[in-house]
Amino acid sequence: MRDEEDPPQKSDFVPKRKSKSSIWDYFGYKKEDVDQNEVLCMECHKVVATKHGNTTNLSDHLKRHHKALYDEYKAKSGCQPKQTNICDAFASVTPYQKGSQRQKEITDAITFHIAKDMLPLNTVAKEGFKKMIRTLDRRYVIPSRTYFSQVAIKELYEKCKSKIEAELSHVEYYATTTDLWSSRTTEPYMSLTVHFITEDFELKSRCLQTAFFPESHTAENIAEALREAVSAWGLDETRQVCITTDNAANMVKAADLNKWTRLQCFGHRLHLAIENAVKKDGRIDRAIGVCKKLVSHFSHSWKASDALAKVQKELSLPSHCLISECQTRWGSRQMMISRILEQQQALTQVLSADKKLRHLIPTWQDIDVLESVSKSLGPMLDFTDALSGDEYVSVSFVKPVLQLFNTSLLEMREEDTDLTKNIKKKMLDYLNEKYEDDDTQKLLDMASFLDPRFKMDFISADKKTQVKATVASQMMECQKKSSCSTDVEPNVTSATQAKKAKKSLGSFFKQRETEAKGDSSLTLKDALEAELNTYLLTPPIDKEEDPLAWWKVHKLSFPHLARLARKYLCIPATSSPSERLFSTSGNIVTCQRTCLKPAKVDRLVFLAKNLE
Repeated sequence: MRDEEDPPQKSDFVPKRKSKSSIWDYFGYKKEDVDQNEVLCMECHKVVATKHGNTTNLSDHLKRHHKALYDEYKAKSGCQPKQTNICDAFASVTPYQKGSQRQKEITDAITFHIAKDMLPLNTVAKEGFKKMIRTLDRRYVIPSRTYFSQVAIKELYEKCKSKIEAELSHVEYYATTTDLWSSRTTEPYMSLTVHFITEDFELKSRCLQTAFFPESHTAENIAEALREAVSAWGLDETRQVCITTDNAANMVKAADLNKWTRLQCFGHRLHLAIENAVKKDGRIDRAIGVCKKLVSHFSHSWKASDALAKVQKELSLPSHCLISECQTRWGSRQMMISRILEQQQALTQVLSADKKLRHLIPTWQDIDVLESVSKSLGPMLDFTDALSGDEYVSVSFVKPVLQLFNTSLLEMREEDTDLTKNIKKKMLDYLNEKYEDDDTQKLLDMASFLDPRFKMDFISADKKTQVKATVASQMMECQKKSSCSTDVEPNVTSATQAKKAKKSLGSFFKQRETEAKGDSSLTLKDALEAELNTYLLTPPIDKEEDPLAWWKVHKLSFPHLARLARKYLCIPATSSPSERLFSTSGNIVTCQRTCLKPAKVDRLVFLAKNLE
């Protein structure tokens, strides 16, 4: 039996019955205390007063007398939240009222998320999305899918449409692009985008429609549909500077029927020039066919791809996959050829290991052809993409790029093979022929002239005088329109205000100066000519600088030229903005959403492209 003077051990204590708090790891009762009335500290064996199992005094005892144990207790139990009052508890689970501001804010945010990120409307009914919303805000109740489809999306569309209509009402000049497209369900659509420059010289692009177009795609039907679309948005046709389209015959004729100035899509024209240069050549057809077979073999065989990756490491070649050709993008053919040439050594080593695949190895004649094609087309790979942007000025680059083709990139060199020279010649002849049109040349000359990076640099010497005269004439027209819109009839003075004021000595000189100015009918013409000459004397800016930023700073110095710059520099060089709408449409009308109605497709594409 233990001596009574020995201190009690932990085994001499019994824990509190039905206890859950970890604080009771440090306190207990004597075994003989059957009713558990007296709480003892297991460390110092002192009695700690506590009532009805309240642990506050126990925690305070550890904190005051046993700091190490207190820290251990806090680490073990963690920071437990304070008990909430009953009002807060009910408020945390009570749903928001339907008309409350918070309910509306969250619903609007979900609608924006669905429209901008092109998500299917059934997203709101999925369990994962519901759980996320409950985690973020337990009081928010998600409306039904029907509500988002029939109410929320429509309201957001009308709001966005009103905003763009207000924006377009202040546009002085604008340009457009258009194209035709068929969805996965073969439903035909016609797109229309508008481009303009604001008073602060910001280039804006807006999607106006991706409209269902079931009619026959004749020039007459297209022309009428375009007029109706422009009119529906309250745009004045006389303020349209240009429409950029591809080179389809029905598009060309539709622009002629509407008597609209048309610019051919540079990307489409360059694609046709390349196709024209390489077609009907058996050597090229054979070499391209070999490339396609190679890509197909390595794309469909995991074993071959794995072997290629190992050989690439052995030969210290880039770990690149082969690239497939896309018929509608000439750049993909050039990238396929470049990748085959880059990986030629690795491909040969992999294919040589299997007798059944050795026929896929390109011959030296094929390699010579591919190198000739790559040398001809490689330098132009980036031009289509560079001129396809809609967030920066592109039309003023067309003429400089054409001259660059003639003087540098497609210029014949002594080291070029006969095939390379032939490809270059065919491309140059085609492009020069297609851009000889007088109307196209005038449009490109004006755009180049009004770009402070180029001015007269890329305008032929025999046309400089004519271009300068055209610019001066349009400056005069802009001034006349401005005068007509700002002229205000003078107020008629009453008889009581007709009292003659006493003249000062300086008024005689002022009157003389006014009479001298009035006698000169060439004052306005001289001022416009001085503005034009001063602009030409201003040194050009760096080719990589933003011309619109320059015009924003100098618009007060060249007010009439600044208006012309807003008129011409808004024109897109390609019809890519319209084609991008079809890419967006393809992301919306997926295999799982083929039942979407054309009107809803139009709304969703409009919102995806215009929401900010």
